[in-house]
Amino acid sequence: MIHSRNRRLRVNESIRSLVRENILTTDDFVMPIFVMEGENQQEAIPSMPGIFRRSIDLTVKECKELFSLGVKSVNLYMKVSEHLKDNTGKEAWNKDGLMQQTIKAIKDAVPGMIVMPDVALDPYSIYGHDGIIENGKIVNDATNEALARMSVSHAEAGADIVAPSDMMDGRVLAIREALEESGFTDVGILSYSAKYASSFYGPFRSALDSAPKDSMEIPKDKKTYQMDFHNSREALNEVFKDIEEGADIIMIKPGLPYLDIVSKVREAIDLPIAVYNVSGEYAMVKAAAQNGWLDNDKTIIESLTCFKRAGADMIFTYFAKEAAMILNK
Repeated sequence: MIHSRNRRLRVNESIRSLVRENILTTDDFVMPIFVMEGENQQEAIPSMPGIFRRSIDLTVKECKELFSLGVKSVNLYMKVSEHLKDNTGKEAWNKDGLMQQTIKAIKDAVPGMIVMPDVALDPYSIYGHDGIIENGKIVNDATNEALARMSVSHAEAGADIVAPSDMMDGRVLAIREALEESGFTDVGILSYSAKYASSFYGPFRSALDSAPKDSMEIPKDKKTYQMDFHNSREALNEVFKDIEEGADIIMIKPGLPYLDIVSKVREAIDLPIAVYNVSGEYAMVKAAAQNGWLDNDKTIIESLTCFKRAGADMIFTYFAKEAAMILNK
């Protein structure tokens, strides 16, 4: 005779929901947003169905809709005009730049929206790298100075949290000290602590034209600063250093292929953990759903719930708006 029957707690939806360990809500989502120059402009991103580059006015409109759906955080990326790019990234801290104007416009229109601008030089670089290049190499410390200036500029524009995604050594400390010295003691740092050199970023780079340029004079990829995907213990080393330097939230990127890293970091730290459901993951689900191979809505909710189960507190995802609509049904 069987005394212990696990199926007793799966008999119907009411029982299953009663004992459910992880619940997905709109509070978990951060929506990445691409911004472009112009007015009343919107461009579809072919590799990411349903995702667009928008001018500031349409970005504000989108943020209002997101907030009404319960998505209260956005992560901003700029499509920078070619004539503004150089090797210093100086446009990144232009007080009248596209990023700064966007932050101000969103905070004015939707004060409750948490605005997290991306902090990295690749959209502003003529080389498509996250750092300044000297003698064919990405230099670390000079890049940190640029990232600190960029972060202060974002804070001055009204950013709630800055999100350095560059993977330079020591940049969290440089940014933290610059923010403190400038009086922005309440501005948080969400650090991309374990960001891997991944093939899953392709659609994102096409959206911003931020892929490394093909040249014999510079590195052809980002493997000298982003992490080797063969490694897991290294992620903990990166996380602990960023915490020591003043990070408030830890990011792991990519997401679904790296749930083991999310789980390992969750066991090791008490700080909030963010995970990035990246563009390649989004594109794969969308392509399969459009071909009828997967159920779009069910796959979205299942995959996002997996991040919560692994230990993430927040999810950066291009599905945020769509998932909110599904959850709100």
